[in-house]
Amino acid sequence: MLKIRLARGGAKKRPFYQIVVADSHSPRDGRFIEKVGTYNPLLKKDDPSRVTLKVERLQDWIAKGAQPTDRVARFLAAEGLAKWAPGNNPTKAKPGKKAEERAAERAQREADRAAAAAEAAAQPAPEPEPEAAAEEVVAEAPAAEAVAEEAPAAEEAATEA
Repeated sequence: MLKIRLARGGAKKRPFYQIVVADSHSPRDGRFIEKVGTYNPLLKKDDPSRVTLKVERLQDWIAKGAQPTDRVARFLAAEGLAKWAPGNNPTKAKPGKKAEERAAERAQREADRAAAAAEAAAQPAPEPEPEAAAEEVVAEAPAAEAVAEEAPAAEEAATEA
């Protein structure tokens, strides 16, 4: 299959492209059949020498069945040689299968946690009574310790007298 595509040239960080007709299996910058234009992306968009095309040769190649790539189709549409419409891929932003599975698992865990919390809140809490009893025992214990501390002090006072 024949493609009308860009072949990169120019120095590093200074791109310059030739618009060529090439076999679709040949490398990007490799063998081509014919050069049919140039593209210099470093020039301003309104510069007439930014894109140059050999219109007659392009029409011949398109008639022979050569397919332009997306970028070249834009250039041809600007010249009125071909139709170009922007692509629409609504599934591009959707997460993949594994990401959807992970999200479903995460949602399930959250739902389980919420159900467990609701169940725990729904059950009556009999625990405050034992805690109150424990507080009373703890409150009595310091009093007993205070009494125990006073007793040796009283014994010492009695021995001194």
